[in-house]
Order: sequence, then structure tokens, then C-alpha cells
Amino acid sequence: MGGAVRVIVLAFEAAIGDFELAPKLEVPSGITVLFGPSGSGKTLTLEAVAGLLRPDSGQILAGDTPFFDSSMNLHVPPYERRIGYLVQEHALFPHLTVGDNVAYGVPDLPRDARKERTRQLLGSLGIGELVDRRPVEISGGQAQRVALARALAREPEVLLLDEPFAALDAATAGTLRRELRRLTQELNLTVLLVTHDLNEACQVGDRIAVMDSGRVLQVDAREEVARRPHSARVAALLGYSNVLRGKITNVNKGGQVQTSIGLLSVSELLELEGTQVDLAIRADRIVLGRGSSFFEDRSNVFEVKLVEESDLGVSRILHVRVCGTDTSRMGHVEIQMADDRYKQLDVNGRRDWYMHIPSEAIHVMAL
Repeated sequence: MGGAVRVIVLAFEAAIGDFELAPKLEVPSGITVLFGPSGSGKTLTLEAVAGLLRPDSGQILAGDTPFFDSSMNLHVPPYERRIGYLVQEHALFPHLTVGDNVAYGVPDLPRDARKERTRQLLGSLGIGELVDRRPVEISGGQAQRVALARALAREPEVLLLDEPFAALDAATAGTLRRELRRLTQELNLTVLLVTHDLNEACQVGDRIAVMDSGRVLQVDAREEVARRPHSARVAALLGYSNVLRGKITNVNKGGQVQTSIGLLSVSELLELEGTQVDLAIRADRIVLGRGSSFFEDRSNVFEVKLVEESDLGVSRILHVRVCGTDTSRMGHVEIQMADDRYKQLDVNGRRDWYMHIPSEAIHVMAL
């Protein structure tokens, strides 16, 4: 079971009112996550792949088969595309049993073949015993499994998932993410999944495509996207709270960058002294200490004042101001610290600290 198409290619433009949608993306086998804020065009992109939205120009290809090609005036209707589409609301037919809901996805198969396909899919999702129940008699997580089985019944060339776990509790959503990854590998699926939840994107995706204002800003393996954003905007969308503008002052041994908090040494190779760059600094890699002698590496050590903190239960968010900078936000740095480390350092109530930013925690981005 599973589609034979390996790559879906998107390169189209569509104007929806004042909004311009122009994604460029290749979706190989595995799970590609469209990640971005609400209103960035993620769902519209899925609708274009499904045939529910007709672009103004460009192409959508499934392998060598065009779904849409403006140069040929070609727009394959949704019912002729082998697409599985699953939305947040499972949209099961309430008057049909679980088994009939799944079988509805393959009306052209003979009756016995439909029953066998349904049995296999429900079994693979661990809900075979629900075959004769109706949607009102099952839980939300079970209903979403049924909807996924129905989407897979056609052996789709591409599976489109629009915020499929958003309405579920954390435990159920986590279980379904793992099941989706297992099924993707077992059935050799090509999946395009939409989410605005970064944790979900990293947990479920093989690749992440960061989308904003109708365009794909960056696409790569999830680890590469998370650790090496291409721009300050991508870094902000990925949750980097420390993004600094600076100027390269030294290109030897990695290099140094002059920023609003001071001179920072970086481990990444730099080019052309005097060039302006942006730096993305991971808040969870920054270290606090009682004095500068606390740190073996004396580079990137700054005296700071703790100005604000938040308790997240298992971790703390600390906002510090680098001494010698003005009181504006330009001199502020955010630190994320595990709760046990916070207690070990006895941070509560103490304002005067030293901060070390490891050079490996700094990613350099061209403007």
C-alpha cells in the first residue's frame, strides 16, 4: 500500500484578495511540515495541491504528472487527483459506521475489496474493534484515527494534513504523531502537514518548510532549520528571542562581531570585515555564574543585571541587561534555564550575575 509518487513540486502564484501566495517547494517522500504563523498561506497551499484552489500561474507536479500547469491551461479537478486530505475537524459522517466511513474513501472498489482495505487500515491504526461503531460512540483521538484511515484508503500519491492534532489533548496528539511517523515509513508516504506549533513540527517532520506572508523562506531537514535559520525573520518564527545586529570586526579563528551588547566571538567562519550580519543566539545555551572566574572559557563573558524572570514550571525564563549598555531592550538578553539549575544557583532575588555565551550557541546570518 502507498503511492508511487516520490516528489510533489510546487511553484505557483495565486492572488486571494490582497494576499499573494507564491510558494516554491519540493515535497519528497516522508513528512514535510509547512510551519508558520496564522495567515501565512499554509492552508491555502494545501488547498492548491488538493485542487480546491486554482492558482493564477505556475505549476503543481506529482512526479511527472501535472496537477496544475498554467502554460497548458491545465487544472486537474480534485476528484481526479489521488489526494488524501485530513483537516482538524475529522468530518466523519455521523450516520455511517466507522467501517463505512473508511470504505467511503474507495467507492470504486468491489465490496469485498473495500471491506479488506478497511480492515487493514483500521488494524494498522489499532482501532479494528471500532469497525461497527458510529462516530458519536468514539473519542476524539479515535475519530481522528478513523479520518486518517479514510484519507489513506485511496492509496494517495500525497497525504495532506491541516493541523490534524490541534483539537486533541497533548497525550493523544503525541501518540498520533508517533503513529503517523510509523505509517509514513511503513507505507512509503509523501506527506505535507500544516502546523503553527514548532514542537509538533520538530517532533513529526523529516523536513520543515518555514512559511511567511505566502512564501517559503527556508526548507531543510528539521535539525538544520532549527539550528541554522537563514534570516532574522526565520529565527524569530522559530522562537529565537536573542537576535542581534552586528558588524564583523575580525575574521581570524572564526571571527568576532561587534553588537549592541559588546564584542562576540563566534565559531562559524566569517568573511569580509565590516560586513553587517545578524546573530541568532540560543537562549538555552547561555550560562549564568556568580563571577567571571566561574567560566573556563573567558570569551563572551559579560556582567549582567537580572531584570525580569518567569516561571514555566520545569524551566525559567530570565531577562538580563548587560552592564554598560543603555536601559533599552537593545542591551537585553533572554536566558532559558532548567528549574533544577535555577535552584542550584539560588537565582531567586539575586540581581548581579555574569553571563557566558558559548561561541557554538551563536549562528551568523547574512542580511
